[in-house]
Amino acid sequence: MIRVRPPFPPPFYPPPLSPPLVPPSSPSSLSPSLWRLQPTYASCPRPLAEECPASSALQRRRLWRWPWWRRRRRRQRPSSGSCQGQPAGPLGGPPASGGAVPQGSMAMNYNAKDEVDGGPPCAPGGTAKTRRPDNTAFKQQRLPAWQPILTAGTVLPIFFIIGLIFIPIGIGIFVTSNNIREIEGNVFMYYGLSNFYQNHRRYVKSRDDSQLNGDSSALLNPSKECEPYRRNEDKPIAPCGAIANSMFNDTLELFLIGNDSYPVPITLKKKGIAWWTDKNVKFRNPPGGDNLEERFKGTTKPVNWLKPVYMLDSDPDNNGFINEDFIVWMRTAALPTFRKLYRLIERKSDLHPTLPAGRYSLNITYNYPVHYFDGRKRMILSTISWMGGKNPFLGIAYIAVGSISFLLGVVLLVINHKYRNSSNTADITI
Repeated sequence: MIRVRPPFPPPFYPPPLSPPLVPPSSPSSLSPSLWRLQPTYASCPRPLAEECPASSALQRRRLWRWPWWRRRRRRQRPSSGSCQGQPAGPLGGPPASGGAVPQGSMAMNYNAKDEVDGGPPCAPGGTAKTRRPDNTAFKQQRLPAWQPILTAGTVLPIFFIIGLIFIPIGIGIFVTSNNIREIEGNVFMYYGLSNFYQNHRRYVKSRDDSQLNGDSSALLNPSKECEPYRRNEDKPIAPCGAIANSMFNDTLELFLIGNDSYPVPITLKKKGIAWWTDKNVKFRNPPGGDNLEERFKGTTKPVNWLKPVYMLDSDPDNNGFINEDFIVWMRTAALPTFRKLYRLIERKSDLHPTLPAGRYSLNITYNYPVHYFDGRKRMILSTISWMGGKNPFLGIAYIAVGSISFLLGVVLLVINHKYRNSSNTADITI
């Protein structure tokens, strides 16, 4: 309900109205119609609305506490009134043209709802206040949507299909992994560590990829992520970080003991064991001359290393940051028990096995201690198949997921068959 005031003569301004009967601290007890009866100048001793801006702000602050279903009524665009930045009339209405207010214009143009929405639309060149969202499909929630309706007829076939697909795949992978014959074809030599947590957060971050990529500035000023293996003896460490500092450095040698008991060394290939992208993209030696030692001038070796990085190998294509043993170690493992490729034993002839039956001797140069973290070291000889090396985990995972899915499908099928004719679904208990 909007109460219209009688028109006043132009030279007369009404006196200030008395404060409302309900105190301002309890706006929730007022109805929306009563709030419309309170003009802006009601709490101001002066008649002009522009002389008391705090009154309009106070009223908007009170209306903000109203429930949303009451505020929505006031978000309609007004049809007439004053704009932002223009002085309002005596009762908060539009400014009088030519300094005079026509007879009855104040009462006809005044609308208390304009004060809530920030005023009616402005004239050309003005700025209108409105809280209405833009008329777009996103803001007006008119975008197309699709919601699946889950029923027994759609869910149960999915469970059975997953089970029927995953179980045979898992059995095939598991059987293939167990049928890998360890000594035929190209043989891969691995070293394994247990109870070594390469997946620790601080350990994984303790490296400088810019330095490993051959950046000269990062070589002499390593990243702070390498702390406390960033500098030693007032020189930057190359390569820096905890990963490089803990590099595996045991030496493994394999010998075949013949009938004459004279050990024959097995050729172990040290190149071709790293990923191609790591070898050719991620790891680079610093630019410079042919002498690799000069490129690393001004740096020092990691704390636990026996020799600097430019002396890892005599082959210049396998030395420095592009040493493949170093590259393999820098690719951290996800589990505390892992294996990393150490050497490759190539098959020389199809008529003879790579490692013939006989007695073998493994010579280990022990440099890498594991007793202080209760770890263990091991050496593994294995071949690969179409699915990689011998690893039964993937097959077991497929079998487990397929079996669980098939079992859930059977259970839900029984429940659906038992309660599908029940009219009261609240009685169903599982």
